[in-house]
Amino acid sequence: MLEEEAAAQVIGSSVDHAGAVAWLHSAEALGTDLMIIDIFLLQGSGLSVLEAVRDRGLPIKRVVLTNYATPAIRARCIALGADCVFDKSTEVDELLAYCNALHA
Repeated sequence: MLEEEAAAQVIGSSVDHAGAVAWLHSAEALGTDLMIIDIFLLQGSGLSVLEAVRDRGLPIKRVVLTNYATPAIRARCIALGADCVFDKSTEVDELLAYCNALHA
């Protein structure tokens, strides 16, 4: 969807915390503009991935895309360094607009 409807090129993905954090230490991570993170992963949490991105100090925009975009989750994500939080069920168009704005 991101490649078809937004000016985005997907260069990697991970289903768990360990894979996402390992990717943060790869050469690909250095040239990445945007990382989209889900809160619920097969193993671990997207919240700990947000912490790892923050702690690594990479200049990557961080967006959380989740089915659980409650006010408390939104606040926690922002506190951990997320630039935006989008609800999967109601805010996908806003995510696409955000991606297109980054590209512009």
